[in-house]
Amino acid sequence: MRSYLRTVKTAIGALRRNAMRSGLTCLGIIIGITAVIATMEIGNGSQAVLQQTVQDFGANNLIVLPGAAASGGTMFGAGTSMTLTPQDCDAIAEDCPAILRVAPLVSARVQVIYGAKNWVPQNIVGTTPAYLLEQNWGNMQEGECFDDSDVRNARPVCVIGQTLVTQLFDGANPLGKQIRMNNVPFTVIGVLPKKGANMFGVDQDDILIAPWTAIKNRVSGEMLTNVNQSAETSASSTSVNTLSQVYPGQVGLYDTPSDIQAADTPQPVRFGNVNMILAQARSTDVVPEAMAQITGVLHQRHHIAPGEPDDFSVRDPTQILQVFGVVAQVMTKLLLGVAAISLAVGGVGIMNIMLVSVTERTREIGLRMAVGARGRDILGQFLIEAVLLCLMGGAMGIFFGLGSSLLLRQFAHFPTEASLPVIITAVLVSAGVGVTFGFYPALKASKMDPIEALRYE
Repeated sequence: MRSYLRTVKTAIGALRRNAMRSGLTCLGIIIGITAVIATMEIGNGSQAVLQQTVQDFGANNLIVLPGAAASGGTMFGAGTSMTLTPQDCDAIAEDCPAILRVAPLVSARVQVIYGAKNWVPQNIVGTTPAYLLEQNWGNMQEGECFDDSDVRNARPVCVIGQTLVTQLFDGANPLGKQIRMNNVPFTVIGVLPKKGANMFGVDQDDILIAPWTAIKNRVSGEMLTNVNQSAETSASSTSVNTLSQVYPGQVGLYDTPSDIQAADTPQPVRFGNVNMILAQARSTDVVPEAMAQITGVLHQRHHIAPGEPDDFSVRDPTQILQVFGVVAQVMTKLLLGVAAISLAVGGVGIMNIMLVSVTERTREIGLRMAVGARGRDILGQFLIEAVLLCLMGGAMGIFFGLGSSLLLRQFAHFPTEASLPVIITAVLVSAGVGVTFGFYPALKASKMDPIEALRYE
């Protein structure tokens, strides 16, 4: 043990005699370890944000979008044709065993006014209480959510996110206050818990949620002008303007006119379509089965024959997030490759300096061997010097790596996440580089002939 400590002390003394050269030798390791630490923390932060985004949205959520409208041979893209109805939503809930809950969605983009203040939320969502459960918003921070009775009666009530509380109410309690959208007063009955921005930088708290019937009838003012006729009309051509049930369930919003009344005085029917349907599978394992069940139900309701194109699409958003995850992993590995090259360059620099040191200290090596030092003692001394150089560079690299990731998080708002295993790995890598690239110079020193070494000028 004493011999080992004496060897370490000798190695430290040799490094201190050439402090400037030792510092410059460490520079390559410092840069490499800094790159490794910063890269891994940025990668871990990106993965954490991705996982949180999946958790916030729901890993087993599915989006059903309407089909594409066309005019004069021009297709306008998915979601441009109003082919989804509330009855579709109800049918999915009833006929798809793999679906846990389902919610219709309508959207609006209008100004929200309270007193002398106004704000245009990024999201104004009309839906049912099931939507909040699907989005992990089941518990209100303040107040309560609207219920199915509010949806059936199109009551002008809403819940709002933290951004609207700040912009319209300066952080004061908004419960019971009335805001206006298109000059229609809505009563705030709940405040959503804070979520922050998602991985795409979208503020999830800049949102207003209300009964979809109230948004569609009172705010957007849409009627049944683009309703999915394939899903709602009868296959018989002899029926006279038969109007389907407006809203699913046992309780209708409006009296349904007879065929004769409808033929004599046709009335616009409200709540004819929804912008999309959000369905939640019972688990992530049954997502493919749930997608197949939704497709089958909508094929039947929309009278889509085999081989005909669908007038809707079912999407699994987690697939998009998984693509981003793969991209993030590829970029992390690419940056790690660059960092590994930096470490290799630093290791070559250490080997070069150690070879120079062996040459400069040839007489010292011969003298030590002449007084009884064995080859393994010389080997151990130079290996310890190389490892100490790498460990010092690794320590400084860890410091600069943690500092750079902290600066990115504080000033660039880039997601980073510290990891103890990464730091431990950096230390081990530093020691490994020292042993790998310092072994040859140390072996060369230990194989010297003492007589030839003492004659070296």
